[in-house]
Amino acid sequence: MKGILYGVGLGPGDPELMTLKAYRLIAGAEVIAYPTLEGSDSFARSIASDIINPETEEIVVEIPMSVERGPAQTAYDLGALKISEKLNEGKDVIVLCEGDPFFYGSFMYLFSRLNKEFECEVIPGVTSVTACAASIATPLTARNEVLTIIPGPINEVLLEQRVAGSEAIAIMKVGRHLPKIRRVLEKLDLTKFAYYIERATLPNQIVLPLSDAPLKAPYFSMILVTKGNDPWL
Repeated sequence: MKGILYGVGLGPGDPELMTLKAYRLIAGAEVIAYPTLEGSDSFARSIASDIINPETEEIVVEIPMSVERGPAQTAYDLGALKISEKLNEGKDVIVLCEGDPFFYGSFMYLFSRLNKEFECEVIPGVTSVTACAASIATPLTARNEVLTIIPGPINEVLLEQRVAGSEAIAIMKVGRHLPKIRRVLEKLDLTKFAYYIERATLPNQIVLPLSDAPLKAPYFSMILVTKGNDPWL
């Protein structure tokens, strides 16, 4: 009998934001797997580190730091192969995923390689978007407003179009794209509605109006813009 593949969402960073189901699966895991950037520690593993049994077998999926897709695809191929070996032995494999597995999650690349052959179950997690909204104590949307989620790396023209046509915006994966995002929001006169959140829910979390944000941002940072269109506020 083959094992089951679990994609387990861990939430944005605070271990207390893991679901009870995620906690139970990780604590009882025979095999866990997790992605990490080449030469770096795994953020996903660090969230769950206190509940991982020392006897649990670990599979590290090391992703090369390259803008080209080929090396990463090869890494996921290799990771999927290692995981499939354990699943074929009848062992369940718990894949640790920061945030939610299917919300910009790297788990989707393992899922696409394995779901046709093995039973898979996805355990949703608290997303960084909802965590960031909580950190600034501001609703993401109200009534009939539409929330638009935009990845920071998209080109500047498209970013401006998406922001201009949206009522509430979450810009993710800010990192080195912060200057571009700032230019767009300033051009659209939206800086006054924008908040910068860095490492949400972690002890070193930073929450600032965008106008007061640092010049450089890490990958795990976000900008929320709520235009305040709800007439009830």
